[in-house]
Amino acid sequence: MTGVPHDILGVLRAIGRFVLGGLALVGRIVIFAGRAIGRAATPPYYPARLGEQLLVIGWFSLPVVGMTALFTGAALAQQIFIGGSRFNAAATVPAVTVIGIVRELGPVLGGLMVAGRVSSAMAAELGTMRVTEQIDALTTLRTDPFRYLIGPRVLAATLMMPLLVLVSNILGVLGGFILATTRLGFNAAGYLDRTVSFLRTDDVVSSLVKAAVFGFIIALMGCYHGFTSSGGAEGVGRATTNAVVSAFILILMSNLVITVIVFGG
Repeated sequence: MTGVPHDILGVLRAIGRFVLGGLALVGRIVIFAGRAIGRAATPPYYPARLGEQLLVIGWFSLPVVGMTALFTGAALAQQIFIGGSRFNAAATVPAVTVIGIVRELGPVLGGLMVAGRVSSAMAAELGTMRVTEQIDALTTLRTDPFRYLIGPRVLAATLMMPLLVLVSNILGVLGGFILATTRLGFNAAGYLDRTVSFLRTDDVVSSLVKAAVFGFIIALMGCYHGFTSSGGAEGVGRATTNAVVSAFILILMSNLVITVIVFGG
């Protein structure tokens, strides 16, 4: 490229390396996900490992997801009431609260909270097993790490997230109901009637679909970064950080995609 300044060539090389590195990373994650799904769907199965992960991901995440949803629902109702009062539309609090919680805030906040708790824990655990050669020991003992370690985590997260989000939606709506009836002067029966009348089946279905996708992403990112970590304790810390950050980004991206597909029309 005669005549092109060296500084411009350097910038172009850096951009090219970044793009190629990103594509390579996406390819590795896709291959890892396909391998995990394929191995999890074929015997031998490990039901004890699956049960353990269902408990860790589902039951132990319930308090933080529930409190987040309850407080968010109450705060959302308060903000909608303040905003609606400026346009004489305070009566929209029940409708907007239930739609906002079920369509967006319930699954997204639930996914982010579980990602912060579960994805980091998976990356730390698997990363420690990798750097201490425990995963290599499993392979030596003719135990497939993908069937024993990855499959149960991915399946458990995909199954439990819809249940967690369902609870999150209920508690979020409950938080708005409690604040609206105790502080904002709403009638309890009227509030519930408007909430039920504005809730649609596709709202609930889209929320649960989002939750399943988020659960898969959470487990995939935690397992991938932990399983491929290296470099001792520093590598495990880096894998934990990367797992949480990548899970957050992919949750927000997939949320937008599903929202556009379901409600874009």
